[in-house]
Amino acid sequence: MPRRVLITGAGAVTPLGSGARTLFERWCAGELGIAGGEAACAEFDPTDALGTKLARRTDRFAQFALAASDEAIAHAGWDGGEPPYESARVGCVIGTGIGGIGTIEAQQDILRDRGANRVSPLAVPLLMANAGSGVVAMRHGLRGQSYSVASACAAGAHAIGAAARMIQAGDADAVVAGGAEAPLTSLARAGFAAMGATSESGISRPFDARRDGFVMGEGAGVLVLEDAALAEDRGARVLGEVLGYGASSDAYHLTAPDPDAAGAVRAIRDALHDAGVEPHELDYVNAHGTSTPLNDRAETVALHHALGDSARDVPVSSAKSTIGHLLGAAGAVEAIATLYALRERLAPPTLGFEEREEGLDLDYVPQKARPITTANGRAIGMSNSFGFGGHNAVLVLAA
Repeated sequence: MPRRVLITGAGAVTPLGSGARTLFERWCAGELGIAGGEAACAEFDPTDALGTKLARRTDRFAQFALAASDEAIAHAGWDGGEPPYESARVGCVIGTGIGGIGTIEAQQDILRDRGANRVSPLAVPLLMANAGSGVVAMRHGLRGQSYSVASACAAGAHAIGAAARMIQAGDADAVVAGGAEAPLTSLARAGFAAMGATSESGISRPFDARRDGFVMGEGAGVLVLEDAALAEDRGARVLGEVLGYGASSDAYHLTAPDPDAAGAVRAIRDALHDAGVEPHELDYVNAHGTSTPLNDRAETVALHHALGDSARDVPVSSAKSTIGHLLGAAGAVEAIATLYALRERLAPPTLGFEEREEGLDLDYVPQKARPITTANGRAIGMSNSFGFGGHNAVLVLAA
């Protein structure tokens, strides 16, 4: 029988500030992390979080990963930041969509303007997508399986799902897992705008009839996952549990979702089956909800097909209404938001949702947070992540 996977720590750096609880509380209060058409982590100072030397030797996306992992590990009660288990039995999986794009752009400018001999010897270590998992593992002495997941906007959820599977299979006793992204660069802005993916209005309003694209954001989210028996033996404080994980591929289009949402439906159904949860038992759904015309409609279709009659009964909200789209970090940050929503029995709002569109008929929790009611003694929630490339990853959590 697979081992149960408990969540013992959570950490986040988001446009709403540093801290997992800060993310949830400010979202529920209706605060907006978007300014000037972007969602930057304006309060984050890498030198304060990491010190000058380490900050200089890491790309911004890895800085976010380090800060979020520091919080998550401290939250888990790991004394001195070191794992409470044999280090070779503790893994690290950090997802990202595009890794060190800031370093790539900066070093390309140096190459063009100043010549090859002026390119930094740290260029490759900073820009590589697996730098996040590498530096987190080094900082905390995690000597088990360590790698990055690169599946666009599904990467953070894939990382948590892969980490849970690692523990269930007996390959690790604990895993530090999540996602990090720092895409607020000239090339990324221009590229997403050129394909018509980002909002011209600079407003993220998922599921609203006026939605016109996503708002780019940055940040990181990290969870500490532990084998249930071992966590309970050491007296760990338990935040929640990873009940289920499902993943699939649309194999339809590189950037557009399948309008029939067949792949998303499979991922949702597989996650619920893995969790042993029926659709009517869900108390909350954290939607991928990008604020793009195609995605929000396809996700609504997927929820109808996968949940049946229960789709209209469960509150569905999108964190991207307040922090924008964190790309490879989104799934991890939104899993953290889901965890806190379940713990606090409070469904955060979809900010900016005012005008309904025909066919988008779910309970999107407009404007204000709302209490979650559950008859099961614990709350069960689902977090959806759907990425460019047709990647679908769904997590079912309980608290």
